[in-house]
Amino acid sequence: MRYISIILLAMLLTACDLVSPDKVINPNVDESAFLNSDNPMQTWVNGTEKELALHMSDFVQLMEILSDNYYNNYTRSSKVFDVPQLLYTDADVTMLQRHVGSLREMADYGLTTVAQADRNVTQEQRFKLLCVKAYSFVLAGDFFRALPVQNGGELVEWREQMLQAMQVLDQALPLAQNDDDRAFVHTLSARAAHRIGDRALAVSHARQALELAPQLLRQVQFDSKNGVLNSAQEAIWSFWFQPLPRLDFLDPKYYQLASTDQCPITLAKAEENYLILAEAALAEGDLAGARTRLTELLALVQSRPVQAGVNDQLEGRYNGGLRKFPNDPAYRVQASPGDSLRSGLIVDRRPPHLITVSPISGTSVTPAMILGLTDHDSALELVYLMRQEIFFAEGRRPADLGIRMPVCEVEAAHAGNSAAYVEAWIPSFIPLDGGLDDFTVDDQARTVTITHNMNRVIVDNARTADVAPFE
Repeated sequence: MRYISIILLAMLLTACDLVSPDKVINPNVDESAFLNSDNPMQTWVNGTEKELALHMSDFVQLMEILSDNYYNNYTRSSKVFDVPQLLYTDADVTMLQRHVGSLREMADYGLTTVAQADRNVTQEQRFKLLCVKAYSFVLAGDFFRALPVQNGGELVEWREQMLQAMQVLDQALPLAQNDDDRAFVHTLSARAAHRIGDRALAVSHARQALELAPQLLRQVQFDSKNGVLNSAQEAIWSFWFQPLPRLDFLDPKYYQLASTDQCPITLAKAEENYLILAEAALAEGDLAGARTRLTELLALVQSRPVQAGVNDQLEGRYNGGLRKFPNDPAYRVQASPGDSLRSGLIVDRRPPHLITVSPISGTSVTPAMILGLTDHDSALELVYLMRQEIFFAEGRRPADLGIRMPVCEVEAAHAGNSAAYVEAWIPSFIPLDGGLDDFTVDDQARTVTITHNMNRVIVDNARTADVAPFE
């Protein structure tokens, strides 16, 4: 696929220093004019960060319904990712793959062509582009079976994508401007190392990140005034997507207090490092160490800001959708037919109630639940419950479930090694036909029963190659 010609056109049409005083776009502006304009690198970095934000919102929207976090209860967005059905001919699969490629190509173009043309390039600008490039490899490694690592190249499997991400992050680290930047690099490296199962490397990066910035939060921002909109917010804040009832208390992570509000999406946060350290401790047989890390993690989550006074009364948990969801806090929820019923997971959104939401991290886990852990499997299940809750609405869950998208039809047509990757990888333990989102409601008993406790399913299959990479 060719990305740069299309992206460059968009950049030229949005670069303020290439617009005439009457705001009429100069039709004679081309690549040469752009490269010879004032500060082209800053324009390019700004445009690349904009594209990262827009692409992330698409990933979050589609990955959330691909998982057991959300069900698409309306007519907008994909109706097959919930199944899950992931065809290499699917336009959404193609779009997400193009997003990965465009981020990589934009970063490379800035680091080479634009950097050569601009004498005022800074380390900070190079750092930002390297981080975008690394993040493109992280997205490829988390969500696809294989993708090219260069324009028109052969397909490279997901493990190699994560290794590529770490190599680029190693290049970015010396250019970091402060401890937050360095912690961001180490957190992304820890994420990549965790996914490929390199426990020692993941632990090393996680520890370094926490030493540098124990409350790290790195997000992409949106801007309604300039049309940079969070498409995931539209789906989640409105009534398109409905959360699995046991996750109701976390919804909506993206909300509006005013009609122009656009919430950011998290790229990396310190919580990930605690989760990695806890999971590593369990893999090493150190249950006490895992409890300590989870206790520290819970303290961090509880210190994160919350937003009170959110009016979510139009949600309704139905509004003519395909399935009615419980909307009464009197309902207790069990994660599967064999699990205990829990209160407090469903929030009252009905008038005149306003709700409090956790825009960064939230969890239903309590100190007592952590202290009560007595064996490896129950502790690992709790780790994955906290991963699910803390990364809720951030598009992370399908990777933890081991689901991977195929290469798209366009790429498959010219890549010589595409035959092995044109089908999605959906582990045999993933319930099909919408089973990830199934639950039953007993209105008389005021109970909700989730059909599949996928965190226990992860533990039951932890020694497969699909999930729980440290096991």
